[in-house]
Amino acid sequence: MKTFQTPLTVGEEAAILRLLKEGDSEQSRYAREILILRNMRLVAHIAKKYQNSDEDMDDLISIGSIGLMKAIDTYDSSKGRLATYACRCIDNELLMLFRSKKKQSREVSIYEPIGQDKEGNEIQLLDVLEQEQTDVVERLEFARNRKKLFDLLEKCLTPREKTILEYRYGLVGKKEMTQNEIGQMLEISRSYVSRIEKKALHKLRVALENNS
Repeated sequence: MKTFQTPLTVGEEAAILRLLKEGDSEQSRYAREILILRNMRLVAHIAKKYQNSDEDMDDLISIGSIGLMKAIDTYDSSKGRLATYACRCIDNELLMLFRSKKKQSREVSIYEPIGQDKEGNEIQLLDVLEQEQTDVVERLEFARNRKKLFDLLEKCLTPREKTILEYRYGLVGKKEMTQNEIGQMLEISRSYVSRIEKKALHKLRVALENNS
């Protein structure tokens, strides 16, 4: 990890904060830069909590520094020590990043193109589900039930059922496959794949009904 400057002492921080609030524009800009530089070690410390995520540490520190800047720009003495207030702002900025990534991942998964029909029109997962189980899709109130559907894939289906739906409809990055191809991969017949697929969709429909 990069080496950052040491934090300000309590006295130094008080003087810099006073310059930030009471100085002219140049002095305020200088004070803000000092507060950012001398608190980057705090940003790195908080970002380290998320080092096991898929995000690069430099990117985490970059996002965390945005939270630090927001903290400096909105800080007043009623919020306690700057470091305490900045910790919350930095952590919130990083959590917003992960919430956004998670939301985007799920939205892409359900709306991502998974093939074309005979006329060459693009097909999405929701289109396929509508063909197989119209009443399931009708119950998908797009904002609320989208998350519920993916949760139910994990909770309600057996590993084999989940695997077949993932490959059948190209979910979670899987390549879309025909029932024949899935049967060959799992060493079972196409008709057995079809039965498992229908059973899995039925289980999802029932689960959605019970959770609506």
